[in-house]
Amino acid sequence: MMFYTNRDIRKMIVPLLLEQVLVMAVGMADVIMLSYVGESAVAGASLVDTVNILLINIFTALATGGSVVVGHCLGEKNLKEANKSAWQLLLLQGMAGLLIMVFYLLLHSFLLRVVFGDISQDVYKAASTYLVTTAFSMVFVAIYNGVAALFRSMGKTKTTMLISLYMNLFHVVLNAALIYGLKLGVLGAGISTICSRLFAAVLGIILLYCSKEVINLKTIQFSLPNVQIMKKILYVGIPNSLENSMFQLGKIVLLRLVATMGASAITANAVSGTIAMFNVLPGMAMNYALLTISAFCIGARDYEQAKFYTKKLVKITYACMITLSVVILLTVPYILKLYHVSSQTQELIIQIVRYHGFMAMFFWVPSFTISNMLRAAGDVVYPMVVAIISMWIFRIGAAYLLSGLFTYGLMGVWIAMTVDWIFRGTCYLIRYKRGKWQLL
Repeated sequence: MMFYTNRDIRKMIVPLLLEQVLVMAVGMADVIMLSYVGESAVAGASLVDTVNILLINIFTALATGGSVVVGHCLGEKNLKEANKSAWQLLLLQGMAGLLIMVFYLLLHSFLLRVVFGDISQDVYKAASTYLVTTAFSMVFVAIYNGVAALFRSMGKTKTTMLISLYMNLFHVVLNAALIYGLKLGVLGAGISTICSRLFAAVLGIILLYCSKEVINLKTIQFSLPNVQIMKKILYVGIPNSLENSMFQLGKIVLLRLVATMGASAITANAVSGTIAMFNVLPGMAMNYALLTISAFCIGARDYEQAKFYTKKLVKITYACMITLSVVILLTVPYILKLYHVSSQTQELIIQIVRYHGFMAMFFWVPSFTISNMLRAAGDVVYPMVVAIISMWIFRIGAAYLLSGLFTYGLMGVWIAMTVDWIFRGTCYLIRYKRGKWQLL
């Protein structure tokens, strides 16, 4: 008997995709609203968001660990253990959120100076205000990530999509009221972030309590931290966290490189990055689905179904990525009419986006999707080691080599990124084919 029908998979994938699109769209709206205050406000908030993403990756990684552990329990039909693991995940997320909040509040000034060095006083003031304000939201975003992981582990992605929809709508409305209405500027944006994340966490907890699914707060066994269960979550979460953190740190290093290339290159990189993110949204959504489905199959010790669904979802991901890449390849000149950039910058963006779209059709899926199947099986150290080595040798090392010695400029940075994809994808495919993940 097959665990998931085509209808089940469709019901899981579509909300995940819509959720990713929503997050991206609201992120763009955020920047547009804050630009009303001035360039210093946008710059300060953007710098803080770079650090925030680095640390929020910890919550995402822990949520991945919890999703895998709970998924295994559900596959084993051990509902008691699934509910115990669910509570431990929420407990772990809450503790992680509190630690990062205290870290931010005590060391925010030191953190800004060390990470970003000598920035103007206006930008520093905006960044400091935004960092301290958003620090209070860390507990809420941590809990929300935990709740969302639990719903996804049950395949209830429509619930997480709706929570995200309500949270982001609330965020946009409150942003408008505080930034435009009360003229609170960066402080208003920070307060809006706190309130919207609190809203999401509370709504998620309420829905988890009222849920009639196999995991809900009525059946969860509340207890003190359980070392054995937390170890299982951290076994998946820590390597994933290190991998994600290194990835984000690498992006910061590359941003410093791009900053030396001039205003045109900085603008071209920023705009290309936004369009490129839309290009890979189907893959990002599919990764969540593959993690959930694979964890369930592996928990049930049905490795043949795990392989079957991996192949099926990889094919769907390829189809989505190729379709969207072709659309972007053809329409990028028209997309750029939304941006006020020089003709020289526009030509560079078109070149980068078309190169990225073409390479994404073939190499993005092995590099980012297959690794989620390995993580679902508990094979977490190998993907982490490969990703970190590839990041520093190919994405960063090759970027400096191609942009400097071979004078490819910004294009060299993007070429290096795809070299990183090819190396990682090859390593992951070899690992998957050899089947060692079935022995863990």
